[in-house]
Amino acid sequence: MDPIQLEVVGLTYSQTQSGAYALVLKEVNGHRRLPIIIGTFEAQSIAIALEQDTAPPRPMTHDLFKSFADSFFTTIDEVVINRLQDGVFYALIKASGNGQKVELDARTSDAVAMALRFKAPIYTYEEILKSAGIILEESVDSPSEELNEPLEEDAKSSSDDLKSLRTDQLESLLSDAVGNEDYERAAAIRDELDRRSQN
Repeated sequence: MDPIQLEVVGLTYSQTQSGAYALVLKEVNGHRRLPIIIGTFEAQSIAIALEQDTAPPRPMTHDLFKSFADSFFTTIDEVVINRLQDGVFYALIKASGNGQKVELDARTSDAVAMALRFKAPIYTYEEILKSAGIILEESVDSPSEELNEPLEEDAKSSSDDLKSLRTDQLESLLSDAVGNEDYERAAAIRDELDRRSQN
């Protein structure tokens, strides 16, 4: 199974989980995006790595690890988001140094924070993108009137209400959520569509 390279698009604040953010990754040669919910500390660390002009007054944990690894001539070669189980992403950090190569199990948020600091590529597999990726279309054909039916605000507010909507309404909401870069909402809608396709 060939790995697919990803790049970090950015971070968005979670509307539903207090203190959480959505880390958004994009396939390098495609339109799919992969939203991953992460904590505040990891989001801050990733944001600092993305903003190269910004440096904290004291090193953060990921910066300290980078300095430590540099001191011992160790580098991160790549990060692989290799598994998705029960809505949780798992990652491997592939590192080398002193003539040895190792693979370290890591939380995806930590692995991405380290990959950014080491300028290491980030990969995943097709099955993960198929399962959790959101397709970002360049242009959408003009939708039918039925897709443009107004939806009650209550139906938009809760993931439980997604179950009461028709599939075509969900697809319309998914398109809107992706267009508005509300990846957390898009992920919830995608999960409901996946649940229906399996039944």
